[in-house]
Amino acid sequence: MPESYNNKITVIIPTLNEAENIGELLQFLKQNGQEHIAEIIVCDAESKDETTAIAKDIGAQVICCEQTCRAHQMNEGAKIATGDILYFVHADAKPPKTFATDIINFLQKGYDFGCYRFKFDSNHPFLAVNSFFTRFKVLWCRGGDQTLFIKKSVFDQNNGFNEEYVVMEDFELIKKLWKKYKFGIIPKSVLVSARKYEDNSYWQVNMANLKIYRMFMKGFHPQVLKEKYFQLIKHLKKLNSQPLFK
Repeated sequence: MPESYNNKITVIIPTLNEAENIGELLQFLKQNGQEHIAEIIVCDAESKDETTAIAKDIGAQVICCEQTCRAHQMNEGAKIATGDILYFVHADAKPPKTFATDIINFLQKGYDFGCYRFKFDSNHPFLAVNSFFTRFKVLWCRGGDQTLFIKKSVFDQNNGFNEEYVVMEDFELIKKLWKKYKFGIIPKSVLVSARKYEDNSYWQVNMANLKIYRMFMKGFHPQVLKEKYFQLIKHLKKLNSQPLFK
């Protein structure tokens, strides 16, 4: 890595009404990231609960975003990041305790970006099948729940997330970088929430994911992907009666 590389990680968390999860996650990140963390930025989309108050009390940097769209929120966080590594984490995910050294060591091996595997906070046997496939280096096994880390220079040079995508923003970025940069998967698991599967059936969510992935790969417009996705499965997060989060 260049001598100017500071080996510091900026953690970026997009939020919308995550008071139930944000405090525990921030405490976990601070305790386990310690000197490797440049800052933790919570990019909030006008939450109606105590998300921002909790985040500020714990010491995170909080910014208010104009759009309820993860791509926009994460881009806004990246703009003010001081770390040379960006780490995008969902509020209901928990990385391994070793996340900071994992990521730094991984990038020092020559990788430009990557993610973890994941496992669910549920013992449902079918969800274990989903988790198993995240170890394979294929695009359809990826997703934001696995948490994405990337060199800030690579992120900036490629204009970050495409804000037209309200869904599939992580796939769009990975697909864009896939052939140009070195991508890898750390062989440890992020613990992610199974709440989407609890609000819908297992088969309903999986079929919706497969349908949207195929549409994405065929080049359907981002607005069409968003509308179809929210027709196929139910979401609890809503703003002005229009659900915008995955």
